[in-house]
Amino acid sequence: MTKFDDHPTVKLLRSQQKSQEQNPTSTISSPIDRDWLRTFCLDLGVDDVGFVSINQPEIADQRTKLLQAFPQTKSLISFVCRMNRDNVRNPARSVANVEFHHTGEEINEIARKIVRELEDRGIRAINPAMGFPMEAQDFLNVGKNVWVVSHKPIAVAAGLGHMGIHRNVIHPKFGNFILLGTVLMDAEVTGYDRPIDYNPCVECKLCVAACPVGAIGSDGNFNFSACYTHNYREFLGGFTDWAKNVAESKTAKDYDRKVGEADSAAMWQSLSFGANYKAAYCLAACPAGEDVMAPFLHNRKEFIQEVVKPLQDKVETVYVVPGSDAEAHAAKRFPHKQIKLVRNSLTPISIAGFRNGVSLTFQPNQAKGLNATYHFLFTGQEFSQFTIKISNQVCEVQDGLVGKPDLIVKADSKTWIAFLRKYQNIVLAILTRKIRIKGDIRLLLKFGKCFPS
Repeated sequence: MTKFDDHPTVKLLRSQQKSQEQNPTSTISSPIDRDWLRTFCLDLGVDDVGFVSINQPEIADQRTKLLQAFPQTKSLISFVCRMNRDNVRNPARSVANVEFHHTGEEINEIARKIVRELEDRGIRAINPAMGFPMEAQDFLNVGKNVWVVSHKPIAVAAGLGHMGIHRNVIHPKFGNFILLGTVLMDAEVTGYDRPIDYNPCVECKLCVAACPVGAIGSDGNFNFSACYTHNYREFLGGFTDWAKNVAESKTAKDYDRKVGEADSAAMWQSLSFGANYKAAYCLAACPAGEDVMAPFLHNRKEFIQEVVKPLQDKVETVYVVPGSDAEAHAAKRFPHKQIKLVRNSLTPISIAGFRNGVSLTFQPNQAKGLNATYHFLFTGQEFSQFTIKISNQVCEVQDGLVGKPDLIVKADSKTWIAFLRKYQNIVLAILTRKIRIKGDIRLLLKFGKCFPS
């Protein structure tokens, strides 16, 4: 076996190191020339690109997560790839989803090529996935996200667009017919990108009109659980519900009653060829962007008839949690669509998850007439105290016990989570004093109505 000091690779690297010390010229351009980097990215096929410093204040709330992903990060490359509009708008969701998947694969391939070029220049870098696969094991874990990088706020900070009320980035030229990619690198860029000089968003509210579950409010509010339950039905949460239905089914007939042939086929397709979105209609209906706006400005009525109406009129299954705002919205606005009641896949697995998930699962229309302050005190595996105030159909969460409570809930943390996940009968828990209630217990029932499962 060759001794370490005599190994050819060791000798070569030491020779190169000695040569570099004697002639300190480096192939690394630090900071990297912005114009060169932009041209390189555009030549690879991106449709627009911008750069962000890790120290930019606009991404301050992302910094910890970014440095966890790649501690050497000094700056980020944010880029967009354009999707074909008529594919995304097509009521046949297979057409739209092939466009999503293909563009996503293109982004991942381009990002990988950027990293390879940087690596060849002696610059360390990583390219997190555009979408899945992600860190799926962190699903429902408190303080964690399944994504490595949140591409949207990075793109906004890079001057590539503004966030619309549908929570998608709208590019000034391409509208929201784009997907986003990000590269983290251990190098700075000469000057950072231009801030976008105008907001491409328009107050058309067509995304509000097109959404079959009412996830987007005309006032700008967003019902996360409504969107997640329906649009992401064949992603992680919906898959978990499907798997539970398989486990709970006693016979094939029982499974068919719970799931049905159509949902079985859809889940097979997503498992085989990539998870499909049920209704990314907010993207399809949006007319913002220089390349997209003309037909809408020319004839709004015709645009709505050609683009929005087919999505509204489509006969399809809409997935909602029983007792949710989405169920009421779908029944009222889209009576021709079939409503299917499913489990809430956002049920927490920890007290911290319960506390942080309140804002995601709160249903404002179910809270009409409720004005109450709740104190929660948890013991056992997780010690936690916080206040939830529901007033005027708004839910506010504060750490600690704040204000005068209308109801006090003291509970063993493990028992409370078991109750939320329907593994524990609350009456038995109260009788055994693992859950103690002080105040009008009807307020607890009203509280539960705001978070249907």
